[in-house]
Amino acid sequence: MSLSTGSHFAIESAGLTKSFGGHNAVDGIDLKVPRGSIFGFLGPNGSGKTTTIRMILGLANISAGSVSLLGRSVPDQLGEALPHVGALVEGPAFYPYLSGRDNLKRFDAADRYADPKTRDARVDASLAKVGLSSAAGKKVHAYSLGMKQRLGIANALLQPRELLVLDEPTNGLDPQGTREVRNLIRSLALEGITIFISSHLLVEIEQICTHLAVMSRGAIVAQGSVEELSASEVLNLRLVTAQGASALTALKSVGINGVVDGELVTALVPSGQIKPEQIVQVLVEMGVGVQSFTLEAPTLEERFVLLTGEGFDVAR
Repeated sequence: MSLSTGSHFAIESAGLTKSFGGHNAVDGIDLKVPRGSIFGFLGPNGSGKTTTIRMILGLANISAGSVSLLGRSVPDQLGEALPHVGALVEGPAFYPYLSGRDNLKRFDAADRYADPKTRDARVDASLAKVGLSSAAGKKVHAYSLGMKQRLGIANALLQPRELLVLDEPTNGLDPQGTREVRNLIRSLALEGITIFISSHLLVEIEQICTHLAVMSRGAIVAQGSVEELSASEVLNLRLVTAQGASALTALKSVGINGVVDGELVTALVPSGQIKPEQIVQVLVEMGVGVQSFTLEAPTLEERFVLLTGEGFDVAR
């Protein structure tokens, strides 16, 4: 049974703050996670992502502000929302010498909302959903990291869920394990489950998410759909030439202020101000020898580095 609240957001916060002593680890954030989205919560390690997740799930006290989970106030109505939320926070932990199936049965037995009469059927269905049916009887110590991560997601899916919260779901996985988890997330989203993914890996966000928020030093510095945040008002111009001074003069004649470093000339050009072929024409007319020329929108990585002043891991 789903929660029907009329809210368009699976998670929504206003001024959400977590203080430790005199320091705000999370500093008054307004987070909006649309229902049905694959939402990426992106930021360098230590930016406050996990602390935010713990407050959303009622695992940490809120210092100030408010948060709602599936339209229910946290912490006052947390008991109404949590049965509809699956979570994998800070990595899965299992009994290594029990099988995958027996681990899930143990966890399900500890859930006060779980019906013991349907336990076996739900465990088998959850294992099938994450592609672990053939390994269900194998002891977990023999599982690969990717299999353990999928088993953790299977545990989060033992009950019907509207929201799945995954904290660094591909952390430490090899490329094959990463692909397995990524494909699983896509398939769950097709079922209508809202997926909230915390990650410091930009490549994960770029490849699977529809919406995202960027967090830096406890604050949200950007939020919206991937299309909105990828749209650029400024283009990067890169020109390689042996005549840097002449190139700067030519660019300035069409309103572009560049910087020269050896044979490389760079500049920021407002989107739509001038076509690439017009820039090249001016350079040629002024006798500038063009060795290479590009004019393109900054990547998500470049935009986020500008927003946070920090780099993101873009590959494993």
